[in-house]
Amino acid sequence: MLSKTSPARRGGRGGKWPLITAWLGVVLLISAGALIGSSGPAYRAEMIALSTSFTWLRQGAQLAMAAAVFGLVTLLLAGVLRRWRPALVGAVVSLSVVAVIAMPMQMKQRAQSVPPIHDITTDMTNPPAFTLLASAREEAPNAVEYPGAETARQQQAAYPQLKPITLDMPLASAMNAAKVTVQNRGWEIAGVTNNTLEATATTPWFGFKDDVAIRMKQTEAGVLVDMRSASRLGKSDLGTNAERIQAFLEDLQKQ
Repeated sequence: MLSKTSPARRGGRGGKWPLITAWLGVVLLISAGALIGSSGPAYRAEMIALSTSFTWLRQGAQLAMAAAVFGLVTLLLAGVLRRWRPALVGAVVSLSVVAVIAMPMQMKQRAQSVPPIHDITTDMTNPPAFTLLASAREEAPNAVEYPGAETARQQQAAYPQLKPITLDMPLASAMNAAKVTVQNRGWEIAGVTNNTLEATATTPWFGFKDDVAIRMKQTEAGVLVDMRSASRLGKSDLGTNAERIQAFLEDLQKQ
């Protein structure tokens, strides 16, 4: 018969502490995942404000770091006491934190590595204009017109690779290829003329609206393609618009 003071009565070596720290780590990890995972969809569904969404991201990251601490404590404590199940839980919690905080940490890193601009174009002297989307942009915080020389200077320093491309095909064929490429990306087309196209791209997580203008011009060398991508909301786009233009023009050339 086991005595009242035996290790088995106390829940094994070290009593209940390995189990307590393990459970605390699990609860914090789940809470962190819930906050981070729902921050974008909740804002996109208009359930919370953008500031609240960013607060959830920050709080989720803080909870995840606390979960990592409890996971490591559990791993060390249970390892010393040879409590292998709690030790396994501690290891899993610590490793899972990396996946949970990957997105907010990536956003923070990108915010620090790119300039705080949100209007990107291949022609900083005469950017493609938003005509059909002007009214939608007038209702948004960011301006319809290109911000100007300071934005151009920061773009040139951060994204020197962004240049117009020239397509060796008739203008009509180039416009058709651009329309197909836009449709393949799921962007909402606002309108198309014989040499311009305007559309709106929606980011997958937060549902931010970014407007796109494509302008083509027939030259002796072929069809010159310029593009502009601008966010309706936010001072910094975290590099999204530059990436969108680069990827689109590369795909368009493959057409």
